[in-house]
Amino acid sequence: MSHYNQHGGPARPYDAYDDPQQHHYYAEQHPQSHSGYDSQYYQQQHSYSAAYETSQPEYQAAPVKPQRQPSRIRSNSSGSRSAPRAPATYEHQEIPPVPSNLSAARQRSQPSYSRNAPNNSHPSHWDPNASYDTAPTAPLYDPAPLPGSGQLNANPTQHSIDLGARDPSYDEQTMQQHYPYGGAAAFQRSESYQSGRPGGNGYHSVDDEKSIYSKHSNQPPGSWNAGAPAMPYNGVPSSHSIQMNQPGYPPTPYGEYEMHAPGMPEPNMSIGGLGSPGALIAAAPMHSMQHQDSTFSREDRDRIMRKRTVKRIPLQDGNLVLDIPVASSISKSNTNNPEFAEMRYQACTSDPDRFIEERYTLRPWMYGRETEMAIVLTCYNEDDVLFARTMGGVIKNIAHLCARTRSKTWGPDAWKKVVVIIVADGRKKANERMLKALGLMGCYNEGVMKDHVLKKPVEAHIFEYTTRVQVTEKGEVQVTPCPIQVVFCLKEQNKKKLNSHRWFFNAFCPMLKPNVCVLLDVGTKPSATSIYALWKSFDKHPRVGGACGEICVDTGRGCTSLFNPLVASQNFEYKMSNILDKPTESVFGFISVLPGAFSAYRYKALLGRPLEMYFKGEKLHSGEGSNSIFEGNMYLAEDRILCFELVTKEREGWLLRYVKSAKAWTDVPDRVPEFISQRRRWLNGSLFASYYAVWHSYRIFTSGQPFLRKIWLLFQVIFNLILLVFSWFGLANFFLAFYFLLSASTSTEGSDPFGGQGAAIVEIFQNIFIAMVIVVLVCSLGNRPQGSNFAYTSAIIIFALIMGLALYAAGYTTYLALDASGLTHASGWRVDNLETLFKTSGFRDIVISLAATYVMWLVCSILHLEPWHMLTSFIQYLFLTPTYVIILSMYSMCNTNDLSWGTKQSNGPATDLGGATGSGSKQDGKGEMVDVKIPTSAADAEDLWMHYRQTLSQPTVEVRQKRDKATRQEDHAKNFRTNLVLIWMCTNAAVVIIFTSTWWNKYVRNHVYAAAVRRGEPIINPYQTVIFWSTAGISAVRFVGSCFFLILRLFGH
Repeated sequence: MSHYNQHGGPARPYDAYDDPQQHHYYAEQHPQSHSGYDSQYYQQQHSYSAAYETSQPEYQAAPVKPQRQPSRIRSNSSGSRSAPRAPATYEHQEIPPVPSNLSAARQRSQPSYSRNAPNNSHPSHWDPNASYDTAPTAPLYDPAPLPGSGQLNANPTQHSIDLGARDPSYDEQTMQQHYPYGGAAAFQRSESYQSGRPGGNGYHSVDDEKSIYSKHSNQPPGSWNAGAPAMPYNGVPSSHSIQMNQPGYPPTPYGEYEMHAPGMPEPNMSIGGLGSPGALIAAAPMHSMQHQDSTFSREDRDRIMRKRTVKRIPLQDGNLVLDIPVASSISKSNTNNPEFAEMRYQACTSDPDRFIEERYTLRPWMYGRETEMAIVLTCYNEDDVLFARTMGGVIKNIAHLCARTRSKTWGPDAWKKVVVIIVADGRKKANERMLKALGLMGCYNEGVMKDHVLKKPVEAHIFEYTTRVQVTEKGEVQVTPCPIQVVFCLKEQNKKKLNSHRWFFNAFCPMLKPNVCVLLDVGTKPSATSIYALWKSFDKHPRVGGACGEICVDTGRGCTSLFNPLVASQNFEYKMSNILDKPTESVFGFISVLPGAFSAYRYKALLGRPLEMYFKGEKLHSGEGSNSIFEGNMYLAEDRILCFELVTKEREGWLLRYVKSAKAWTDVPDRVPEFISQRRRWLNGSLFASYYAVWHSYRIFTSGQPFLRKIWLLFQVIFNLILLVFSWFGLANFFLAFYFLLSASTSTEGSDPFGGQGAAIVEIFQNIFIAMVIVVLVCSLGNRPQGSNFAYTSAIIIFALIMGLALYAAGYTTYLALDASGLTHASGWRVDNLETLFKTSGFRDIVISLAATYVMWLVCSILHLEPWHMLTSFIQYLFLTPTYVIILSMYSMCNTNDLSWGTKQSNGPATDLGGATGSGSKQDGKGEMVDVKIPTSAADAEDLWMHYRQTLSQPTVEVRQKRDKATRQEDHAKNFRTNLVLIWMCTNAAVVIIFTSTWWNKYVRNHVYAAAVRRGEPIINPYQTVIFWSTAGISAVRFVGSCFFLILRLFGH
């Protein structure tokens, strides 16, 4: 590397000057020299045109870097940028950090620019809600000019020009003009820059930072002149030079941090000094390290914590904001860009609703970036493997957005328009290995956290960093395909998932103003293009307010998890819901639930009543709201409430859509206790939320939906009401179906499927059925599933045997119907025999109705090109049907008083982290000063990074969970539970008693089926006919809706 020593200025690394604006400023200052160099470069460019046939990109993003001050200098030159400057010298002072908010900007004078400089009048008040279209703009990054022509040392043998260090003639006034830190700024390449003509500073103001091809830009695609001198893609030079050994391409939007696309670097190109995308920074843990003692790891951590330094720093607008260097292992490039070199930490002491009012900020807003999509990942105590699974899927989706170079919205700089927000529910509840995985990514540093700021307890620890590394499921640390903007919000207390979403929607989104919000649970892995597919539904259909994709069951490698009947039955349930239910509801425009594990919403559609009603459940669960048990259970399914409020929003006509191409995989419970506990919350929430939706269905007519859509929605309400009735009487209906099937198979004299013991078999299994119902009822009222695992598992097995007996009885009844119609003989297959068969009640009411249901499932699965679950999971689901109908329903009904999510809220603020203390005095006009103990150097961060790596290199050991203490229940909750169970059991018992009574059976034999009795045909109870045909009718509605969904999907709707 050459050094520019004529004026006493030190040599600067190339990364500090890689912005193309410098070249244009140099052209403006030295037109004579540049013209000669420009001609030489064009000849060199033309000579390589035949050797390189790669097409030039039609458009490219404007490279915009974060704010950064240069080294302070002394100069007696004027402040005009176009005038020649006298040589100056550097003062070797530390580069100040980037201001965390506008407090520093308000201390600076208004800059003035020449010629092509934008008008950057800065607001003097706090207004983060200002529109991007009207907000005053100012440049965020204005690099120093290149040196004069005298410092150019051409080397024709190496085809490069050594530019040396930058021109030190850069005075204090110019520095303040070009680094104003003035809120939301935006750039766009000027005509002179795009055409390759020298002159101007290369930028002019637009309404937001974005690509020149975005929908807000006035520049048409294809306006880039490929012959303009630019930095090539053959790597990042180690010195400040322009390489000329291959044709030049337009500069990338984020320097060397880019994923491969046409006209972009090769995949094996080094990214920021870390290596090519996917390169290993740290290998996966070895099995030999599994039994290492963790004592050394704890001692190492304590040693690192003791190395922290006490520093006195000023508060920014009364808030503790720190910029901490990250480990050199994940920031190896020579750039001084703080976005990649420093992690930003804020100790937030305010409620999320007062985040902006208390003047907290986020980096994307400070950089003036337009956020098209915000992705929130909520977690509780998930481990590092589940986190890596979800985060890896998100990173692949952002890389896919960067690869869409022909998109009007996305492209190589798409990562600037996506913010990934991770919200952990409770610092002491969070999994330590997950936190260390975030530390390896540079998004977490336990050494900077404080629990108090001037005696105010901290509510959340907010870490911000644009990471270029990821931790895989195997424990490898790899380079990401593109940078990822990460905001990690670690809540100090455990306040449940609704509070986590309140931090996202009420604290971060009002500042970022995203167009689309994507909700993910840690543990759910989206496919590589699913997030784009969700976003596309909003982009194509402006009336779509919410969308969801298909959540698939993770069946393990080689589908080995399907050997577990519990997992297989859930796989079938998920698949049929995504084939029948979701498409049908999407046709109506109202999906009853967009799962919080994987869904998306249009942010502006949620504003107002939808979010107000959504967060009402947080107060109910925390004890601050009403004592209504109905509302408490209703808000166990708060996502259903949000969907209903969104569709029925007054004077607005938002719709909900199902996007089949958006897939995500999740783990399902594989043990009985976890399965029952999960479904208890789902069933209670869905039951009471469905009642709420039906009861308030009149709000459809006050919404802004078109008239025909209101009719469709009203029909859907009626359909949902029928489903509610069947759900309420599900226990009685299942028992009656079992009873009638066994009775029908033994009703014909001389034909007994049990060898003459039919009556005894029916009576025995009828009593077993009732006994198991009582057992499940007692266990549900007094025991947790974890404490009654044996009883619940035994009940599942016995009910599976009862289901098998019912299927055998149905098959034998079908045989009796075929025999009565003469079809069991070779000469009996005539038209008259077939007519007799379809007139036989045993065949018509059992076989046709059940077969119609199952055949429609099969046909619809084939139409959706997903029939495999019918082969791998249908039998398991069939035998576990009593578990879904009886055991899960009984347990959920008996525990409506339990409104917990399986977590407990922390009590009181913590004091184990240490606080930011101070006297509240002001020094040098900087505001209040506090003393904090923090790591101050990159070496300290590197030590902590290696500690995280060492800890994660030791695989976890399976630990059997200990039982928690039973939570004391409130008296009014117990009374509500008891009364509800009594009403439910009595109504179901009444139905059973009526339709199994001797009077009813005699009435059916003597009046309804008298002719069938004389012909010797099996007797079918009329109520059984109603049940089976109603089931077939419900399946038919879903079948038609699913087919209609496929038709609409073919036409792009």
